[in-house]
Amino acid sequence: MTKSKTLRGALAEANAARRGQLLAAACPSRAVLSHVTSRWGVLVLVVLLGGMHRFSELRREVGGVSEKMLAQTLDALVGDGFVLRYAHPVIPPRVEYSLTPMGREIAERLEVLVDWIEENFPRIQAARAG
Repeated sequence: MTKSKTLRGALAEANAARRGQLLAAACPSRAVLSHVTSRWGVLVLVVLLGGMHRFSELRREVGGVSEKMLAQTLDALVGDGFVLRYAHPVIPPRVEYSLTPMGREIAERLEVLVDWIEENFPRIQAARAG
């Protein structure tokens, strides 16, 4: 084995370790994938592409989400660094949510997926009908 192949192999291993091993059962990045692609995570991230929202505004825009699930989803997305929670120092309390730069990156990618699903939904329905 040549020195360059050994170096390339070592660099590939280092890059893989840095990126995570999403297919490995114990990979911690799976939790992030779960938060982002959860039933509500995708929708919350796409809605926040429109700008800052209060909790009640998000709940109205994301039809069908309960307060509990929206709170859990937001907590997970804040914890992962995708969403910024800003609590205004006023009474009554006022909290707003917006995307971080990293959140915007992932939300834009999810928006492409959401658009594709909406555009192709007639084909999906036809496939379901058999």
